Amino acid sequence: MRFVLLGAGVFALSLPVLHGQAGVPSSLPLPVLAAVATAAGLAAWWARRSWWPLAAVGAVTYAWLVMWPPLLIASYYAGRSLSGRRHIAAYLGGCLGVCGISALVGEWQDGLREILTAGLGNALFMALAVIGLPFALGLWVRARVEVQRRAEREQVMRAEQARAQERARIAREMHDVVAHRVSLIVLHAGALEVRAADEETVRTAAMIGGIGREALANLRDVLGVLRSSATDTEPPPTLADLDRLLDQSRALGIAVTRHDEGEERAMEPTVERTAYRVVQEALTNVHKHAGDARTDVRIRYGAGELEVEVRNQASQSPRQELPGAGWGLVGLRERVELLGGTLRTSAQDGGGFLVSARIPASGAALPVTGDRRPA
Repeated sequence: MRFVLLGAGVFALSLPVLHGQAGVPSSLPLPVLAAVATAAGLAAWWARRSWWPLAAVGAVTYAWLVMWPPLLIASYYAGRSLSGRRHIAAYLGGCLGVCGISALVGEWQDGLREILTAGLGNALFMALAVIGLPFALGLWVRARVEVQRRAEREQVMRAEQARAQERARIAREMHDVVAHRVSLIVLHAGALEVRAADEETVRTAAMIGGIGREALANLRDVLGVLRSSATDTEPPPTLADLDRLLDQSRALGIAVTRHDEGEERAMEPTVERTAYRVVQEALTNVHKHAGDARTDVRIRYGAGELEVEVRNQASQSPRQELPGAGWGLVGLRERVELLGGTLRTSAQDGGGFLVSARIPASGAALPVTGDRRPA
């Protein structure tokens, strides 16, 4: 839009110049003058793609008719665009040549044309006003833009550096604290597995050790992501890995039953990963707060959504609750809502708890891969 206005402005200003109100009057017929002004306006409009046609029109019309608006605008864009001493010197040298031709034509025509273009003082003034000042203005604007872009790039680099430092600090904290604690759990579970006398304790210790080693592997992947934006890690779990998660909970004493409803099909990877995390977080809360409570995990495949429901009954025996930060369900809700879904949590009659998530399928069904039979 601004280039349309620029073209209209050059056209509207060129006509008075050609008539003599703002320049040297021309003896050409009005249709010819209108055509020349139209060509200048079209060249100014085309400057949105290339300013060279405007410079060519400006050079010809200034040398021929002392029509200065196109050359003035072209000089500004030259200052905005040209880089390197050779290009700048070539443009300014061409402009001096145009001024010299205009002075020769002025000597030949006499009158006002001679005074404006052939007189040394007026010729220098016209060259400075039409070429020098707009060219300098273009250089100044380009310098301002480059400084602003450089400042923005430096700000982005500083922000990225700060994020990298914070990620490294978080990775160090997780490695020094969390990884150390989980390693101790694995070591003690291994020692208990070796020293235990009864078979049930041996199996439980082996299960705890396996879960701890898996947690260390997952923690290693997370630390790799924190330390590097391009790290090779194992693919995150999906619904194909859900049975293994349920088996781990069963081994710890929770009676977990899986129910699959609807036509089973593979979803988008982000949908399946989110559904897996919903079940994982819900079972973690059962371990923390309900112990051996009977739990039902329901996966319902709808026409346009995937519904995940984890419902546990009240614990049958008192149990000391494990510590927690209270952010698990908050982060889970954010994860579900990022996909356009909803997460609902509520206490049930009789002391149970319900975690239910509805996640849009987000696209056509994908072919089923892997064995995902109900447990």
